[in-house]
Amino acid sequence: MKKIIRLAFLSLVMYQGAEAQKILSEGTIVYDITVQTGSKEPQLADMFDGAKTTVYLKGSQSRTEMVSPLGTTTTILDAKNNTGVVLKEYGNQKLLIKMNKQDWDDVNKKYAGIVFTIENEAKNIAGYECQKALAKLKDGSTFIVYFTKELITENKDYDYQFKTLPGLPLEYESSMGNLKVKYTASRIAFDPVPVQRFSVPVSGFRQLSYQESKNLKSGN
Repeated sequence: MKKIIRLAFLSLVMYQGAEAQKILSEGTIVYDITVQTGSKEPQLADMFDGAKTTVYLKGSQSRTEMVSPLGTTTTILDAKNNTGVVLKEYGNQKLLIKMNKQDWDDVNKKYAGIVFTIENEAKNIAGYECQKALAKLKDGSTFIVYFTKELITENKDYDYQFKTLPGLPLEYESSMGNLKVKYTASRIAFDPVPVQRFSVPVSGFRQLSYQESKNLKSGN
């Protein structure tokens, strides 16, 4: 009898945990961007004043836009077949970079084998209780991320670095050259996302392969 009661209690706890966790299969996440620089480079932080990253999710499709006064970088990805594009709009330059699975793997290779260590620290972000985790990459570098277990995404591939994180990242650090960038969620919406958000432009951009874009960046 005691065993039956114990099993019933465990089942109830598991059921309540599942009920408390909401799956974000379609919706929008907006992150505010702040840049931390040395005292000699305050103008660099000013360039990112008001910058935001917006993530649109709809099933296996995702669109991530980083908009700053410098320009816009947009990543459109279909996780079902691991194909997509990166759009770069900076001044008069408009580039469309086609990506396949091997390209995505190359872009994200630094995150392969990433390990998250949960720490005993929490805070509320955008109305959700978040836990602190230390992310360690295979090169030994680390960064901090706060994530909530109250939300998980149906599409775990929209951001490769957080694929194995047991929840939704609502604040995290990143490096952009010598700059340390912090992304903090300011809004999460569950409204339907129009399918047109994931359409790839057919004109107005200079089209490059991933390898061509790498050569362009390296000056080759």
